[in-house]
Amino acid sequence: MKENIFDVLMYLFENYMDNESEIPPDNDMVKTELLEAGFEHKDVARAFDWLESLAFEGLDISPQASASFRVFSPFEKERLDVECQDLILMLERTGILNSVNRELVLDRAIALEEMLTLDKLKWIVLIVLLNQPDEELAFARMEDMVYDLLPTYLH
Repeated sequence: MKENIFDVLMYLFENYMDNESEIPPDNDMVKTELLEAGFEHKDVARAFDWLESLAFEGLDISPQASASFRVFSPFEKERLDVECQDLILMLERTGILNSVNRELVLDRAIALEEMLTLDKLKWIVLIVLLNQPDEELAFARMEDMVYDLLPTYLH
């Protein structure tokens, strides 16, 4: 099976997170279910590490002034094409992402260690917002965008 960490995250989102229920406290049960579903052990472990990093509060990210502008590093540009960069900037401009969540999205996108498509990036944003407190409205707006209920050129 040619699965990867992103496929594991999508499985977890569709089966646990999207139902507004947290992943059961028995992670071993969920990991066993994922292995039985055909995912590789290393991808399952990396997906759980990826999700646990969202809860890590040791990230030193301070909110930036609203007039600030994010410049992508050469390394980020290797993983995010211009279309993905534009999406991140548009999401911040429209208030779906704040500067802190933007950095979390970039961190989690880079952690996947692959060139991302626009659709994958939208899902990453959705998962990040789901795991952030007090971001229900931003999550709902992003969910509409992911499921193509809103155009991506919001004004």
